[in-house]
Amino acid sequence: MNMTYKTAQTQYYLDYLIEHCILAVTFFLPLSLPISSGFLGFGAVLWLSKMIVKRKMDFKRTPFDVVIGLLVVLAAFSIYASPDRGFSFYNYYNLMGRYVLIYYLVVNNISSAAQIKRIIWVMLTSALMVTLYGFYQYLFGINISANEWVDGEQFPDLKMRVFSTLENPNLLAGFLVTMMAIGASMGYKTPSVGGKILLFSLVAMFGTCLVLTYSRGAWLSLLAVIGVYGLLCNRKIFWLLILLPIVMLFCHDAVLERIMSIMNPTDTSSTLRLALWESTIAMIVDKPLLGIGWGSYWLVYPEYDFFLNNPNIKIFHAHNMYLNIAAEIGIPGLLAFLTIMYGHVRLALSMLQGSFECWLSGLMLGIIAAIGGIIINGLTDYVLFNIQLSMLYWLLNGLIVVVWQQSHQRQKQDILLKNVM
Repeated sequence: MNMTYKTAQTQYYLDYLIEHCILAVTFFLPLSLPISSGFLGFGAVLWLSKMIVKRKMDFKRTPFDVVIGLLVVLAAFSIYASPDRGFSFYNYYNLMGRYVLIYYLVVNNISSAAQIKRIIWVMLTSALMVTLYGFYQYLFGINISANEWVDGEQFPDLKMRVFSTLENPNLLAGFLVTMMAIGASMGYKTPSVGGKILLFSLVAMFGTCLVLTYSRGAWLSLLAVIGVYGLLCNRKIFWLLILLPIVMLFCHDAVLERIMSIMNPTDTSSTLRLALWESTIAMIVDKPLLGIGWGSYWLVYPEYDFFLNNPNIKIFHAHNMYLNIAAEIGIPGLLAFLTIMYGHVRLALSMLQGSFECWLSGLMLGIIAAIGGIIINGLTDYVLFNIQLSMLYWLLNGLIVVVWQQSHQRQKQDILLKNVM
């Protein structure tokens, strides 16, 4: 009896520590990748320790285990096609390992609505810190003329693009769109007035910082988020598709210039993207099955450089999520990735009208909108190339599965109650 009590107590402490590791991973994710990764590794060790204490392989199955395993295998096979297998292998197990680990760590160790709520509030608090630092950059000035984020001739007045802790304005913008989607949906579904004021105030701050990134792709993805809300919640929200761009136009002349340049073929950024897509399609045609190798785009691109003709310039990704994934791990790998994305969105959609707490359906709506933003942004950029944003994407997918597991368990309990009665 004493031994059983000690085992249960040990499991309790391990569960407590694992949850706080996940909270730490979430908090530090946009602030410091090394610290976040450290907590992720520590959480994995604690999870393994819990299984040793329980003397049981404590692993919850999900509807996506097979296709995730397929993606892992296909990405591994692509390493053989890489011009530098050592680099691709190192890059593969460091990144894919993080993504799969954070997904299954959440799925297997988060099991209550209270735990999910803590994760979301930690996530929003961290996003607030990122946003405040972005405001600091804007107020105290960081000259971006030395960087290649803006065509200086096309936009001579644009000297400031905030990037906060994420090192690039487009990455910060992608992160902020995700946080706005989650914050707005939870604010919409939260019954308390105080909660609505707090959440929508956060969304307004994130949106202001988003404008200061001057990221055109993210602005378009924000319109996609609004479109998702309009389709799934309230058709009146579609008015924001008209009003939001008008409001942004009055923010700064540079905003108008950036919006008007989206379809301008003379903009060097747009021209470069078209050239990269042409080169990437050529890579896919040459190696459609295994691809050019995980993480090898920058190594292979010089062979397909039809535009820059400068071997000293490194191009790390195709500025198109779909083309980049197909190029690096092959068309089957892209199909596996899209199946995972579609499957999680469909699962979240099935829970929008669930019988659980209202804010949980709001969270599902927010994650659907956030993924919708990633889908649209992926047409002109590849923010998931960034490790932190990819980890965030897999964490959100894990939360979808946790909410589904809760819903599934509740349905079983309802069926048992009906049978008893």
